[in-house]
Amino acid sequence: MEIRQVLEQFGLNGRKADVYLAALELGSASVIDISKKASVKRTTCYDILQDLMRDGLISETVRGKKRLFVGEEPEKIQRQLKHKERLFSEILPQLQSIHNVRGSKPKIRFYEGKEGLKEVYEDTLKHGGEIIGVGSYDIVNVLGKEWMDDYLRRRVKAGIYARGMAPGNESMMRDFISKDQEQRRSTKVIDPKKYPFSIEINVYGHNRVALMSAKEEVGLIIEGAEIHNTMKLIFQLIWDLLPEIKVK
Repeated sequence: MEIRQVLEQFGLNGRKADVYLAALELGSASVIDISKKASVKRTTCYDILQDLMRDGLISETVRGKKRLFVGEEPEKIQRQLKHKERLFSEILPQLQSIHNVRGSKPKIRFYEGKEGLKEVYEDTLKHGGEIIGVGSYDIVNVLGKEWMDDYLRRRVKAGIYARGMAPGNESMMRDFISKDQEQRRSTKVIDPKKYPFSIEINVYGHNRVALMSAKEEVGLIIEGAEIHNTMKLIFQLIWDLLPEIKVK
């Protein structure tokens, strides 16, 4: 990196770096001399010198009737940076506290229609690890078994395992639960009459929860670690209480 580029990183933006370097090289000089050296208009150079004086990087002296400007030693920039670093360190805990509060707010994305539901499913393939959740055959009726089979093939190919709770109706048992092994999935059955779930819920990645309503054709993806972790615990609690099934 050139000297000018480095100085710009420390707040000497635009022509400030040129004027400071010119004053530093000349030792003590008039506005006219500095403006010529920095290739900056005299009026502009004067304004910049005033800014640099406020920053403590230029000092002013008088020799006879002449006003001269002197570039402060480079070490002063370093001392100022260390001072700013100390000040920042003092307020860092407060900044972290603010960031934790605001950073914990979940992000919610909303999707509509069949294509929107497909986008939600596609998102589950972009993250490694296991997908857990509650399944519903209503989604299959909306998106079609052909599309769902293709999604499942791609999930298997991506090496993503799934664990789910699903209603033990005839369609679900025939089309999906009976194929758990080949589709890299473990399923536990829910009584469809007692628990008629109509939406699908997927918990995946490190902070994502997806909810899909086939009847309303809407989907939500919530990005939030707290919600994700709690939903994961709720799923695990129910999963542990449900009996294993043996598919013939």
